[in-house]
Amino acid sequence: MAIFLNADSKVIVQGMTGSEGMKHTQRMLNSGTQIVGGTNPRKAGTTVTFEGDTEVPVFGTVAEAMEATGANVSVIFVPAKFTKAAVVEAIEAKMPLVVCITEGVPVKDTAEFYTLAAESGSTRLIGPNCPGVITPGQSNAGIIPADIAPNPGKIGLVSKSGTLTYQMMYELRDFGFSSAVGIGGDPIIGSTHIDCLQAFQDDPETEAIVMIGEIGGDAEERAAAFIQANVTKPVVAYVAGFTAPEGKTMGHAGAIVSGSAGTAAAKKEALEAAGVQVGKTPSETANLMREIMSSLS
Repeated sequence: MAIFLNADSKVIVQGMTGSEGMKHTQRMLNSGTQIVGGTNPRKAGTTVTFEGDTEVPVFGTVAEAMEATGANVSVIFVPAKFTKAAVVEAIEAKMPLVVCITEGVPVKDTAEFYTLAAESGSTRLIGPNCPGVITPGQSNAGIIPADIAPNPGKIGLVSKSGTLTYQMMYELRDFGFSSAVGIGGDPIIGSTHIDCLQAFQDDPETEAIVMIGEIGGDAEERAAAFIQANVTKPVVAYVAGFTAPEGKTMGHAGAIVSGSAGTAAAKKEALEAAGVQVGKTPSETANLMREIMSSLS
């Protein structure tokens, strides 16, 4: 099965007519995603033709696109200064799943639309600054390369890091994934490790879970407590940033260590105390999962 995204998902792209939106819409189409529309108020009523003579209509608003197409997923490719307005528009239209790819979104803006999404009760937000969600063989909402792990499988993956998502999917491509979710590494994000862990726990076709975290904050420690209390499936983890110097932001805006808080070592200790096997490298983590999957087959 899958979490959040499947073959029936109908996707619109906010910012589809921009250069990044066009490029990644084509990639999503190539991987089998049902792209049913895009939005751009200045180009409403037109269509965009993609490879294979696929014509995708452009709507003025998210609400109009949803009414005309039955869309239930929006992927956002707009510049950071316009991202808040785009996400708010999708939330107010009651879009069930909003995947915000844009990086560099001001934390104040994210805090405001995160709160709006949480209070809406109707929108799941993923991101910002994330690679999106992929359910191999069914649908791809975002920028995850579909060809690195083309076959569906029974591993669930949740990751803060885009590139480590890709590496883990590639290393375990022979087993395949039910779904992979890149949640993003900003200080404030929509869906968390815990949200995805719960969804994978509830998915009958997911047999084991890989969780990728990084230094900074306490998300991984909270995930460890959640796993110990609520997750019965085997979980392996990797925490990026063992060699990061104190006080220096590493890659993601949320990846900063202050004193003993947020270190990779502290996160590893919390996860192992919850029964999670933690790899020292991404490849070692993949091998730990390989052993688990081999024992389950």
